[in-house]
Amino acid sequence: MSFGLNKFLKIILPKGLFYRSLIIVAAPIIILQLIITVVFFDSIWIKANKGMTRSLVAELKTLIDIYDNYQSEADFFTDIYKNNFNFVINEKNEELPEIVGERKFSPMDRSLRRELKSTFGNGNYWFSTTKYKDVVELRIKSKSQTIQVLFPREKIATSSVRLFILWITLPSFFLIFIAIIFLKNQTRPIVNLAKAAERFGKGHYINEFRPSGASEIRKASYEFDRMVKRINRHLNQRSEMLSGISHDLRTPLTRLKLQLEMLNQKEISEKMSKDIDEMEKMLNDYLQFAKTQVQENSVAINFNNFFEEIVKNINNKNLHFTKGEEIILVARKNALIRCFDNFIQNGLSYGKNVYISTNKTLNRLIVLIEDDGPGIPRDEYKNVFKPFYRLDKSRSLNTSGVGLGLSISEDIINSHGGNIQLSESKYKGLQVKISLPF
Repeated sequence: MSFGLNKFLKIILPKGLFYRSLIIVAAPIIILQLIITVVFFDSIWIKANKGMTRSLVAELKTLIDIYDNYQSEADFFTDIYKNNFNFVINEKNEELPEIVGERKFSPMDRSLRRELKSTFGNGNYWFSTTKYKDVVELRIKSKSQTIQVLFPREKIATSSVRLFILWITLPSFFLIFIAIIFLKNQTRPIVNLAKAAERFGKGHYINEFRPSGASEIRKASYEFDRMVKRINRHLNQRSEMLSGISHDLRTPLTRLKLQLEMLNQKEISEKMSKDIDEMEKMLNDYLQFAKTQVQENSVAINFNNFFEEIVKNINNKNLHFTKGEEIILVARKNALIRCFDNFIQNGLSYGKNVYISTNKTLNRLIVLIEDDGPGIPRDEYKNVFKPFYRLDKSRSLNTSGVGLGLSISEDIINSHGGNIQLSESKYKGLQVKISLPF
């Protein structure tokens, strides 16, 4: 049972820190004000209302006794009541109205009804608190006639109730408003830290991040900033080292090519030149991998224009792009161009046609790249993304490379917070499904 209650509370309670903190602050204030209101209403307002109603009914009882027993003095006492008690008294030779004028759930009406019933008996009175705005009409049967009495509502209703409710509600709302301002200031640094971590997880460059807030939040922010700088420094060192090695190896390879050109043995020269060309392509793959690690600023990308630009640059009639709904995504444009270009070139190399389409879900962009080539065996889907892994079967994803193409592409997509899924396309080739968050 406790597990079910806990699960129910998790469902109905807000998920955000700000709203949970607001409930922690506001709930005690509201509960306290409700308790004070109930206690005041029960012990003070109702008792005061009963006392005022009992006093009024006693005055009316005195008036009715005078009409019943001292008819000759009735006019004199009527004038006294009118002048001193602010009553309007009329004599009616008619029966009590049959229309009910009292409210069943009104504390004021309930208290007046109880006192009148105990004093005059059931069926000997009628009153209405709603017929007039500030006046209560009361009719009571005497021995010979019906006495109509009009008196101010304030004689049976305390005027301090509205003022009390006003003083209860306004300070509560004011305190909650102040609490909201302070909670906003306290939760803003946590929200900024979460956004910075999310942006860094998507591969965006964290340019300016200023720790703020309470000391614990500042400490977490400082540690996050230091972690980001260490990771960036590590990535830069790795890419610079790989780029430097690849660049330095180009010089001896160039000298070897020049020396081979001077050899008289052309058959040996051609074989060695092919090996050198293959080494250069390997170095180009290394350099391309190093470029993916370089920090690049994110920009807003319209993906319809983005793929139209890629199709135009490749300039191949077998590459087909189906324009979808306009989608804007903030990402590293050059990195994504290298990623999609890799998949498209692989599709064109091992298939005749490549088809690109885009669509979006609630918060993600979906890109499908399909070809009609030989495809990839299902048990190799995970392996092809491993660095330096190459297929020896009908479809080698990078025949002249070192097996870094798909590894680079996956690294780019993962750095944007997305993922890649491989499957068989409807054209009996390979389908690459790329998902990127907005």
